[in-house]
Amino acid sequence: MKKVINFLSLAAIMTVGMVTTTQANSLDDLLKQVKADRVSEAKLDKKREAEFLSARSDKQALLNKAKNELASQEARNKRLMKSYAANEITLGQKEVELDNATGTLGEMFGVSRAAAANAYGQISTSIVSAEFPNRGAALSRIANSKEIPSLSDLEELWFALQTEMTESGKVSRFSVEVTKLDGTKSTETIIRIGAFNLISETGFLTYNDEVGQVQPLPKQPASFIAETAADFFTITSGYAPVYVDPSRGAILALETRKKTVQEFFHEGKEVGYAITVLFIVGLLIAAERLIVLGGMTSRIKTQEKNLDKPNENNPLGRLLKVFYDNQNVDAETLELKLDEAILRETPKVDRGVNLIKMFAAIAPLMGLLGTVIGMIMTFQTITLFGTGDPKIMAGDISLALVTTALGLICALPLILIHSVVAGKSKSVLQKLDEQSAGLIAAIAEKGSK
Repeated sequence: MKKVINFLSLAAIMTVGMVTTTQANSLDDLLKQVKADRVSEAKLDKKREAEFLSARSDKQALLNKAKNELASQEARNKRLMKSYAANEITLGQKEVELDNATGTLGEMFGVSRAAAANAYGQISTSIVSAEFPNRGAALSRIANSKEIPSLSDLEELWFALQTEMTESGKVSRFSVEVTKLDGTKSTETIIRIGAFNLISETGFLTYNDEVGQVQPLPKQPASFIAETAADFFTITSGYAPVYVDPSRGAILALETRKKTVQEFFHEGKEVGYAITVLFIVGLLIAAERLIVLGGMTSRIKTQEKNLDKPNENNPLGRLLKVFYDNQNVDAETLELKLDEAILRETPKVDRGVNLIKMFAAIAPLMGLLGTVIGMIMTFQTITLFGTGDPKIMAGDISLALVTTALGLICALPLILIHSVVAGKSKSVLQKLDEQSAGLIAAIAEKGSK
């Protein structure tokens, strides 16, 4: 530090000397100026030395103070360690004294806590709490208490268990606030069947024990199950059948997760929709053919009763008209004309029959197409996400299976309907062939005579 100060002083002296040199008028003045500056610099050095010594004494005082405080804290730490060890010994002695003092009461303490904990877990999730709320507060206090339960606490535990047992065997009708799926709330009258199910006029309800609310199911179970609940809600006396969930809601929750036929249908997506359109068109064609052929058969039967008066509203009548218009020709010519008339009637009778057969053949092929598309999408999903979560692949596999099922469901009725329609059309044509052969035979017999 002194070297730095001396160096700065020398530099200042040189600088001052240079300035004063320019201003000095003579060498004597310069000498006087240098001596004066020397004296002032010496005074400045002494002042700086005094300040440094003063600061060093202050730092020493701070160091001494820190050392004294460290020693004080170390002594305090030793005292606290001794006090902690003594307290540990005292605490152990007091615990032994407490165990000796409680005696058999300690066993009751453990039993009551365990019973309260078990009862709390059962009662807090029971649907009985929908009718009798806030039953778990006392049980939670007993289960978490570190003291011997009082007589009132034991009575609370007894009352809670007795209430649960009693109400589990009752069918109760009461009013409660129901929270809808959209968040709105309304007070409704519902029925509680023991500790198993909650029922309203719209179907089954559920009790959300986390928020203490009665809520409708996201989706009602199958219609035959939900209908029994609605019917049971309307009765006021007597007995009525109703489905009960002995698992306290677990089976009902699984039932609501089952997919409906409509949901399965929509999993077929575009291919399934196309198969359905094909099926509907085939049914419409079959219905039209059955109606037309049924009416045609009825008119033919009417015409058979009156062969002398042909009516052109049926194929047989038109065939008879051709016969009566060509009675004077020979049998071979008449046969050709009647065959021509039958050929004209055949397209009208067979119209749409082959189309139904074609739809019945195409439907399974479209189902197979959906299966292939679903498997392709499944393998693509496996490539992207692996096989860790089967739910990721479930949608594509459903597409494959549902389209296959739809193709078969479409094909089987169409094949059956095609057989019925084809049989009716063949019966009409067979009737025309029989009448034609009979007419030709009559002309041939007449000509032979």
